[in-house]
Amino acid sequence: MSSEDSAPKQATVAKTSGGNAAYHNFHNDFVHIADPNERRRLALAEIDKAPFGWYHVRAVIVAGIGFFTDSYDIFAVSLLTTMLGIVYNPTVGTLPTSSDSAIKLSTSAGTVIGQLLFGWLADRVGRKKMYGIELIIIIFATFGQALSSNSPSMDIVGLIIFWRVLMGVGIGGDYPLSSIITSEFATTKWRGAMMGAVFAMQGIGQLVCAFVMLFVTLGFKEQLEQSQGISSCTGYCSIAVDKMWRTLIGFGAVPACIALYYRLTIPETPRYTFDVGRDVEKAADDVKAYMSGKHEGNPDEVTRIQARAAAESQMKVPQASWSDFCRHYAKPKNGLLLFGTAGSWFMLDVAYYGLSLNNATILSVIGYSTSGVHNAYQYLYNTAVGNLIIVLAGAVPGYWVTVATVDTLGRKTIQMGGFIILTILFIVMGFAYNYIKAHSQSGLLAIYVLAQFFFNFGPNSTTFIVPGEVFPTRYRSTSHGISAASGKIGSIIGQGAIATLRTRGATAENPAPWMDHVLEIYALFMLLGCVTTFFIPETKRKTLEELCGEDQPLPSSHANGNGVLDEANIEQKA
Repeated sequence: MSSEDSAPKQATVAKTSGGNAAYHNFHNDFVHIADPNERRRLALAEIDKAPFGWYHVRAVIVAGIGFFTDSYDIFAVSLLTTMLGIVYNPTVGTLPTSSDSAIKLSTSAGTVIGQLLFGWLADRVGRKKMYGIELIIIIFATFGQALSSNSPSMDIVGLIIFWRVLMGVGIGGDYPLSSIITSEFATTKWRGAMMGAVFAMQGIGQLVCAFVMLFVTLGFKEQLEQSQGISSCTGYCSIAVDKMWRTLIGFGAVPACIALYYRLTIPETPRYTFDVGRDVEKAADDVKAYMSGKHEGNPDEVTRIQARAAAESQMKVPQASWSDFCRHYAKPKNGLLLFGTAGSWFMLDVAYYGLSLNNATILSVIGYSTSGVHNAYQYLYNTAVGNLIIVLAGAVPGYWVTVATVDTLGRKTIQMGGFIILTILFIVMGFAYNYIKAHSQSGLLAIYVLAQFFFNFGPNSTTFIVPGEVFPTRYRSTSHGISAASGKIGSIIGQGAIATLRTRGATAENPAPWMDHVLEIYALFMLLGCVTTFFIPETKRKTLEELCGEDQPLPSSHANGNGVLDEANIEQKA
């Protein structure tokens, strides 16, 4: 088409008023561009190169509060089962092993369902429509869990399992949604730090959970001290513990309720609106609204319909479909990439959740063992303080070191380095477990803290970040959900199958004779994690379109010699 033919079409599109030093009118920047592919590229370039601002902080906070809630609810389960045993199995003071394991694994089972379901739905109907629904599920299940009670026809363990499976569905949905929304709104330069900060809220959630447990224990100190131990915690002591676990669980809904409004009102990501919705005008206006702090854009409806009709036939980005999905991942490059992200997450979670097996030993080393206590207060106090120390020792620092370095060192470097160091630590801890335990308890503590640190300054953070970057927009959430679900399947295997091997041949003197072999198995999984890391690319400082192979070069009329967006040229034409 000649320039004479295209000129009248460009002239019929009206400019809009507005724009100053604080609020840039992006609509007028791109209004003269007829090709929807060019408009998409230029609009997304504005997001990619935008200076870090309040809108980025807001996105991180809104997504991060969800992960804070997720971690709080997951981490609370070990404290929950401890208190349920005291209240509902008073003659022993602890739940049967089968009930304890079922409650802990129920959340992971629900999480797998949520990750796959919400991952697919977010690509199918949009990020905005699904964001907030998973938080509503978490809030509903949390209150249901906190208000559960025993009855002649229903056991408390069964009720808790039901509510925790439902809560797990909501938690699972938060993984792909929060990751994808953060990555698609982030600036390229600091995308890793933004996604890492969202995931790092897991550490804060664990920390707050331990603090809440400590505070409720101190609050009911008088009643708890009346018992001689957890097996004799009856009367006022039992009532106090019953109130404690309900308070602990119920508090997890508070931050979720605060974040719910902001999640329900967050705009759709422009990338989804461009690539899946094909709504060029709406996407361009959403970019403008996002950067000015508004909920969403309000384009002219007539212009919007015309642009959308043109985009249906002119957009070069493929449309999502089952056949396209199969065709996309049938290509070795794409299939191996999904294998790399899903496999790395699987290998990580097998050992990450299995490391909690050493909690009792570590608590004994640092003087907060629950053995030999004189009443229920000392038992619960030591449990709370011990968990608090463990979280502060390695988990929280590891998360935030990743945030500080992920955009400079790179994702692949951090993940590979973490897997290598963890392989070494598990080999040492496994093959020398009995020797270290007998000769140097402080050495076991040091290895444990190092492992916690390099899990989080390593694959536990990067396996969340990379799947949110490397896949095309139309399958980004689905692929992240598949990767995350693989990890949770690994955690179920690590906790439910491999962890139970530690009691093989157990005696009263040695309740976990196979602990060293279990740790050796985890070392093997860390080594396999090094292998799967080879299949993922380095993603730092690259645009999402470049990473998924859908990067479109800027038109020569809008780029300088280096291919960089020439804003002066755009302003002059606009």
